[in-house]
Parts: sequence; structure tokens; C-alpha cells
Amino acid sequence: MSRLPIRARLTAAFALAMVLVLAGAALFVYLRLRTDLDETIDDGLRARVVAPIEEGPGDPEDSFAQIMGADGRVLASVDGSRRPVLRAAELSRAREGPLLLEREVPGLDGTARVRAQPMAGGGRVAVAGQSLADRDETLDGLLASFAVGGPVAVLLASLAGYGLATIGLRPVEAMRRRAREVSFERPDERLPLPDARDEIRRLGETLNEMLDRLRGSFERERRFVADASHELRTPIAVVKTELETALRSGDLGPRAREPLVAAVEECDRLVQLAEDLLVIARSAEGELPVRAEQLPARAELESARQRFADRAAARDRSIRVDAADGVMLRADPLRLRQVLGNLVDNALRHGEGEVVLAARADGAGVAVEVSDAGPGPDPELAGRAFERFARGDQARSGGGAGLGLAIVRAVAEAHGGHAEIPDDARSTVRVWLPGPA
Repeated sequence: MSRLPIRARLTAAFALAMVLVLAGAALFVYLRLRTDLDETIDDGLRARVVAPIEEGPGDPEDSFAQIMGADGRVLASVDGSRRPVLRAAELSRAREGPLLLEREVPGLDGTARVRAQPMAGGGRVAVAGQSLADRDETLDGLLASFAVGGPVAVLLASLAGYGLATIGLRPVEAMRRRAREVSFERPDERLPLPDARDEIRRLGETLNEMLDRLRGSFERERRFVADASHELRTPIAVVKTELETALRSGDLGPRAREPLVAAVEECDRLVQLAEDLLVIARSAEGELPVRAEQLPARAELESARQRFADRAAARDRSIRVDAADGVMLRADPLRLRQVLGNLVDNALRHGEGEVVLAARADGAGVAVEVSDAGPGPDPELAGRAFERFARGDQARSGGGAGLGLAIVRAVAEAHGGHAEIPDDARSTVRVWLPGPA
């Protein structure tokens, strides 16, 4: 039941309430009508037992009257029957006071309602009876009416309840549709509020206040990242320059030179991290600058291969380019080199075997793929690999800030493209970029 839509649950609850109300109303009407009919019959029987013989025969098919003696014999009757209606025990009780009972009487349709009471003198008892066939037929007709009209009434009420639930939840649906389009890049965007000052409006106001808090927090974080990346680049560059100057002095021993070389490499990583953070901040603001040009895909891939050839050789690995000469794409050369550099760096750092840089025409654009022979990211990481600071256990132990693929996606989206890890090849990262205009 809890998995049903709220409109269906409200309709079901409304239908159940209608069933209970109609059942209660039907029971009340049935019992009330039966009581009224019984009282009408009892009034008639009381009038007849006062003077059962003097009133005449009446209708022998649905009523009768008798006078019974103390010995149980029928002394007189108005229906022509001489068979006693009361048994000996009932006759004895009737001589003491009025007696009311229901039983089948020969000559009458169905069950009869019988009233007996003592007569003055001689222990005689007056008995009068009335068939309940008409009463039962009326009650059966009432039940049939409820049996037919009740389900129709419940159905109509359920349809009305569903419509009312739909109308009542329309403001919630409007807020849901708007919530799908809300973006932090549009600070003035809010959820629509209904005119009524009700619970739904208060919910919308609370959600809008939450959006304002989240936007403020996001904006502070974005400014911090941008400011930090700007401020870090200069001191890191100064430290790197001083370290390189010390290395070029030539008067260092081997034991002092190795830590300096490692420190220079760490400075390079810090510079790259600061640059990545700045790209992330700019892409979050929607201000990532892109100066797209028509570029030959193979030449760009060859340039990336040459940049990382020495590093691949140091790891006993190779880089191969697989792209036709005529494939052209439209991209910012600086951003494209950044994308290829991040992907090749990931493949060398976390992959295995040969690294393949491929490009092929794909619809109105070009699909650029970087793959290796490794197993790729873990299945639980593959779904969020393009999120910022998403890293697997190997990346955490081997370095890396978890920003490489986030940069790739940000650059691809800034060009109007996208990035993905194919389900059938987790060791491949595919970047789709627009083709020539």
C-alpha cells in the first residue's frame, strides 16, 4: 500500500470511507424500516385481538384471527381454519398476558407474526396473525437497491475523490516540475507557491528557504575554491623556481638531490591541482572560457602521445594512436590538451598495458577514446567517476586528487559535448565533442 502513488492511496482511503459510510447508512435504514413495519403490523394485531370475530374475515391469504378455549380448541375463527395456532405451553402463557411470536402458519405465505392475549371470562384467548411476506419483500427490495446502488455510488465517489486529490496535489506537482529545472546558476529561481495559505504553501516556503541556504553555501565554496587556486599558484611557482635553481647549482650531493627532485615533482602536482580547481570553479559558475577551433583529431592525439612517451617508457608501457587523418573536431586547443593529458595520466597511473588514443566520427561530432588493458574502475566507482574528488582505493594510495575526470566532463560540457565510461568497456573513457561547423 505504501508503494502506491499518494493520489491512489487517498482515493483508496476515500473509497473505504465511503464503503463504511454506505454500509452504516444501509444498516441504519434497513433496521429502521424493519422496526417501522413491525410496529405497523403490531398496531394492527393489537386492534384485531380486541374483537377478533366482530371485525370480519379480512384477507385470509395474509391475516387470520381465532378464539381459543382453555382446552386448546378453536372456538371461532375468521379465516375458516379450525386448527389451533398456539401450542399448549404458549396458550398457557397467553392466558397470563399478551404474547407475541413469529412462526409459520398453515394457509399463510411465509412467516406470520402472531399476537395472543387473554379474553374476559372462561379462560379464552384471542389470537390474531399477519403474514410477514409483504414486509420481507419490502426489506429485500431495499437490500437489492443498496446492493446495486452502493457499488455505483462508491465508484462515482472514488472518481470524484481521485479528481479532488489531483487538484489538491497540483501545487505539489508544479513544485516538483520546477525543482527538476532549478540550478544554482540561476539564483533568482524559486519553487512556485500556491495562493492558499495552507500546508503546501508552507512546505514550498520552507524548500525555497533551503534552496537559498544551499545556494549561499555553494557560492561560498565556489569563491573559496577560485580564490584558493589563484592564491596558490604564485607561491607554488616561487617554490618550484627556487628548487630548480638549487638543482642547477650543481654543488649538491646525490642524497640531497633526490629530495629536491621529488619536491619539484610535488610542486608540479600542486600547480596542476590549483589549475584544476580553477577550472572546476569556473565551470561551476558557467564561465569556463572556450575558444573553439577546427582541429585535426590525429594531430592532437599524436601531440598527447609525444608528451607522455617518456613517462610511459619509464613504466615499460607504450602509447598508440588510432585515428584517421581526415577526422576533424571543433574544440579549444588548450582545453583539449588538458582533457587528453588528464585521461592519459589516469591511464598511466591506474591502468595496465598499452594505452590507445582513438578518434572516430560519431554522428554530428567526434568520439575521442582513451583506453588501456586494465580492469578499469570498480563498479561502485564507475557510476560517480566524473564527480569531483571521486577516487578508488588505488587512487587514494597512489596519489591524485580525484579531479581529472571531473575536469574532463566540465570541458566536454563547455564544448556542448559529454563524457562517459561505456558499460561494456570500463577501462575506456569516451569524450564526445562537436564536429566542424
